[in-house]
Amino acid sequence: MEVVVFGAGSLGSLVGGVLAREHAVTLVGRDPHVAAVRESGLRVTGAVEATVAPAATTDGTGLDADLAVVTVKARDTPTAAAALASGSVETVWSLTNGLTEETLHGELGDRVLAGTATYGAELVEPGVVRCTGVGELHVGALPGLGGGASGDDGHDTRFDDDPSARAERVAAACRAAGLRCTADADMARRRWEKLAVNVGINGVTALARVRNGAVRDDPASETAARAARETARVARAEGVSLSDEAAVTAVREVATATAENRSSTLQDVRAGRQTEADAILGAVVERGERAGVATPTTRTLWELLDAWEERRTSQ
Repeated sequence: MEVVVFGAGSLGSLVGGVLAREHAVTLVGRDPHVAAVRESGLRVTGAVEATVAPAATTDGTGLDADLAVVTVKARDTPTAAAALASGSVETVWSLTNGLTEETLHGELGDRVLAGTATYGAELVEPGVVRCTGVGELHVGALPGLGGGASGDDGHDTRFDDDPSARAERVAAACRAAGLRCTADADMARRRWEKLAVNVGINGVTALARVRNGAVRDDPASETAARAARETARVARAEGVSLSDEAAVTAVREVATATAENRSSTLQDVRAGRQTEADAILGAVVERGERAGVATPTTRTLWELLDAWEERRTSQ
């Protein structure tokens, strides 16, 4: 496949680096990482190892590809969507945190597939990414995203093939390169399960300044579990079948598989960058408010991270 990875941070570089063992990959990211990849290639270390030489660019407009994997920060999703719409991409697969597929669909139509990722990744230095835990990738159609991006009736006929068949092709391409990937027929539940994982792990680890493995043990484990249960209740209020037990189990399983990983939110805090708290924690709180579901633990985590954000920007 011709693959574009739009958002070559830690996860994007890991996924793109492994895909480059089998496919023609172009990483879209920022310097100095992109410059290092162009000059010396990309090295993947840790639980997965590879040394590859993908193409790399800071300009994501006008690109042609069979597949675009979107791994940007949630706030950058509109920018990614507009850039990809300026080129010709057959399938767009979102691995971005939060509930961002609707934003992509508004610009790119029926070519968009939902996805989740539980691989642990850290960008060690420009040109080097470390896999800190082997997880799973899931890909599939998201019910409710009907219609398309072109045509008199708003339907894009280029993407009339069965979305499940496209998901199977993406999963097969990932497996061919050595990534664990499943075509999933229940992405509505899967992405809320992943959101529960993000809420439980990212918020707690960022505030406590601990690696993911700490979420398995008290006192962090109970805080993470309460936040995961709240997320599951909001999901059910939106018609998605996700039990409290399944949400908590997912948090514990991912924390175990990525025990040595620093969550993306913790990495942002350590680097003094804006976090994705609004797209992760805020999404649960705001949707909970609309549904009449209380989310006190998640709200507290969000407010504390928001306070850090305010202090960061005022300095």
